[in-house]
Amino acid sequence: MTRATDHGIDRDLVLLLAVACGLTVANTYYVQPLLSAISDGLHVGPGAGGLLVTVAQLGYALGLVFLVPLGDLLDRRRLVPAGLVLTAVALAAAAAAPSIGVLAGAIVVVGLTSVVAQVLVPMAASLAPAERRGEIVGSVMTGLMLGTMLSRTFAGLVAGAAGWRAVFGLAAVMMIVLAAVLARRLPRLAVASELSYGRLLRSVAELVRREPVLRHRAIYGALAFALFNMFWTTLAFLLAAAYGFGEAGIGLFALIAAPATFAAPRAGRLADGGHARALTGSCIALIGAGFGLALLGGHDLVALFAGAMVISLGVQTLHVTNQSVIYSLGSKAHSRVNSAYMVAYFSGGMAGSALAATVYAAQGWSGAAEAGLGVAALGLLIWLAEVSRSRESGYRRTSEIKRHEPQEASP
Repeated sequence: MTRATDHGIDRDLVLLLAVACGLTVANTYYVQPLLSAISDGLHVGPGAGGLLVTVAQLGYALGLVFLVPLGDLLDRRRLVPAGLVLTAVALAAAAAAPSIGVLAGAIVVVGLTSVVAQVLVPMAASLAPAERRGEIVGSVMTGLMLGTMLSRTFAGLVAGAAGWRAVFGLAAVMMIVLAAVLARRLPRLAVASELSYGRLLRSVAELVRREPVLRHRAIYGALAFALFNMFWTTLAFLLAAAYGFGEAGIGLFALIAAPATFAAPRAGRLADGGHARALTGSCIALIGAGFGLALLGGHDLVALFAGAMVISLGVQTLHVTNQSVIYSLGSKAHSRVNSAYMVAYFSGGMAGSALAATVYAAQGWSGAAEAGLGVAALGLLIWLAEVSRSRESGYRRTSEIKRHEPQEASP
């Protein structure tokens, strides 16, 4: 039986958490390659169909704010399976939806409850020994990243064989099975906080205000995901316009980023070894270099391929580095620091998509790539400013969270 051990967590549990994160987060991305089929099937225009992506993101954002912090308040062995059952119900409703309105409502709930993946990641951090926390979080994040990338390919293949409703129906079955497995095999952890739910939510903002490390990492995460979305949003337009790629071709091109996910455990080990700051600057520079490759190559497919690889590697490595750092702030607040970080990360991604689409419409691919270089340069300036401040005053290593933990348990 998979279990937590006195020395951390065993490999079976790490693998289970990675698979669970991948399957869960995939639920929020299935709709993207199905928009055309859904619009035709429910007899709505592409504008109405396209809103499904927006409502999925809205649901996920709400879950990050209101559900993820519950990981510090409730028994995660019960919270996670309960969330997955709700996800399964919403997916089943989506599969049977008679109208676009019903489908949109179901998709909101799918996004809302799929943040269970963001409860499992800090759970892995809580179970891991401090000296291996980054490595283990990186391993779990590999599963989550693969779920994000492979979800579109899976949805396209299933829909091609059995229709778009089958995608949601099959996903619902997978969530029920996963809930049963996790209910049986997740270890029981002590509840980290005794705060009321309202106080718990307010404490997230307090942690952001109190912890400069969390603020820095949230900024780096927001910039990284903004850059990731700036590249892939405009690349989809470019591949369709310049090469005539359809949805399947664009989805397969996106698999280029998959190998980058396997660098996550290595990034975690480097962060565990005290190299987080140097790794951060290197990743931002790497992302900028990826945009430079894509810009210099123009519409050359090999240059786009290389740029995609480099950007994905930089973004994924920086994401894992950030999480390794924030989880060192104190075990009683793992879910809340993850909530704060992921809200910033997700917000950066949405802003990056909007910026890229606007610039691409006005200036084309070269303008969008130049904008990416500009954002990467901004990230480097922020990193250099942090390094300069740390040399003058010393990097704060004593966590405010740890100093406040005894008071946190009081009513």
